[in-house]
Amino acid sequence: MTNGLTRVLAVASGGGHWEQLMLLRATLDNYDIRFATTELALAVQHGIANAARLPDCNQNTPVRSLLCAMAALWTVLKHRPQVVVSTGAAPGFFCILAGRLIGARTLWIDSVANGEELSLCGKLSQRWAHECWTQWEHLGTDSRARYFGAVL
Repeated sequence: MTNGLTRVLAVASGGGHWEQLMLLRATLDNYDIRFATTELALAVQHGIANAARLPDCNQNTPVRSLLCAMAALWTVLKHRPQVVVSTGAAPGFFCILAGRLIGARTLWIDSVANGEELSLCGKLSQRWAHECWTQWEHLGTDSRARYFGAVL
């Protein structure tokens, strides 16, 4: 721990995933926080100068996904977080997996954009993350995806 604070890695792809993560920033700032994203310019816009960059990827880009998984593992090994939090998408999921490898607690918060079902990474996170939260009450019926309210 640095200064007695829990080390947290907060991860989100650009766009809506990042905006949802930034809505949690007041809470995250209570910890020894590090951020990782696919778009460093977004981090800079929010006054975050030292965010880690992860390659953007999805299920249709297998080579980029492999590169992203390796970058996620490197980021987690470098920062050694005790907790990994992600609002999505694939880069966040890879950090969740890497966090599990080093014994970090992990939290996946599925995007509010997925109102009909969990996202693909949300479904995967149900299995791998310690906690998987949905922002839609009707999707929080499964014991592995829980509803505590919406970020937005």
